[in-house]
Amino acid sequence: MIRPVLYTLASVSLGVASLWSATDGFQAITEEGSRRIQIAETRPSVPAFSLETMSGRFEHLPENGNKPVLLEFIYTTCPDFCQISGGDFAELRDHLVSEEVDVRMYSVTFDPEVDQLEQLQIYGENHNADESVWTVARPEQDVLPSLLDFFRVTVIPDNWGGYQHNIAVLLINSEGQFAGVFDTRAFDEIAQAVKSAS
Repeated sequence: MIRPVLYTLASVSLGVASLWSATDGFQAITEEGSRRIQIAETRPSVPAFSLETMSGRFEHLPENGNKPVLLEFIYTTCPDFCQISGGDFAELRDHLVSEEVDVRMYSVTFDPEVDQLEQLQIYGENHNADESVWTVARPEQDVLPSLLDFFRVTVIPDNWGGYQHNIAVLLINSEGQFAGVFDTRAFDEIAQAVKSAS
């Protein structure tokens, strides 16, 4: 009689311990929530990388203390969520400009083999990215895996030529640290975070 109870208690204890570990002490129930908490707490330094923008120019990140940077990861042939997040990014850009927030914004493709300059330009034109604040860009193929790993971006082929992936706005502060993860429409929260990150 006692033995089954002890087994049950041991199983429950292991389950609670696993849940505690997986949710950062019950602060985050989802993996995305966990990512946001860990990034906010640790602020890891972003390794140097370069992006080819839709104009064919190469830009290097982090920006060596010049100003904060906002990133989102997309692929231009996405028929739904990336197009929606592109619209959100355009609205975010307009909101930040109206608030006189000095920031550089990048929509970064995780499908650089398909997303050549023409595709970047079409995506940018469709969402009114004009290079002055916001541009569409692609990394070099050989650095893409480490880039996705660092920013904890999940990309899974969907067997129909597309991808399932997490969507968020990522902040690099003026000290070159990965400093925040935000919902794409959290405009006021992002504006405040960018101001604090300058």
